[in-house]
Amino acid sequence: MNELEFSQVYAIMEASFPETECRIFASQKALLTHPSYRLITEKDEQGHTIAFLAGWEFTHFRFVEHIAVDQAIRGGGLGKKLMSRFISQSDKLVVLEVEPPEDEWTRRRIGFYERLGFHLNDFEYVQPPLRAGQTDLRLQIMSYPYALTEQDFAPFRQILYTEVYGLE
Repeated sequence: MNELEFSQVYAIMEASFPETECRIFASQKALLTHPSYRLITEKDEQGHTIAFLAGWEFTHFRFVEHIAVDQAIRGGGLGKKLMSRFISQSDKLVVLEVEPPEDEWTRRRIGFYERLGFHLNDFEYVQPPLRAGQTDLRLQIMSYPYALTEQDFAPFRQILYTEVYGLE
């Protein structure tokens, strides 16, 4: 992926996620060299990136870290298309993090994933900080194609914390 393409992905990421859910540009770009990191993009007719899915491929599961569509064209099915493509590439369990369902926007986001077959799991989870000076972020885990218990998720959490978030 060249600098322009990555800059387009990062611009969509910054517009779509709060700072607590994004790395700084250099840290995010450095992930492109990680053997487990995957970046799927969708482009318009002019070749501009208009949507992306950033995921991770591990031995026993896959993790969707970010999925976003350019704000100007949301609601047209691109997010569903990207997620369906990611899911269809493997028979492995897929997990992702979401904000707890505390307002209309977070409930709508959870509903989007539920319509794709994801399950909102009922246990505590925190995302470690992605930037210096930030604190842990309380989130929830969704999984596809079946729900998980906290005990089922424990080995996956350990991999996320070490591989994705760089904790020892």
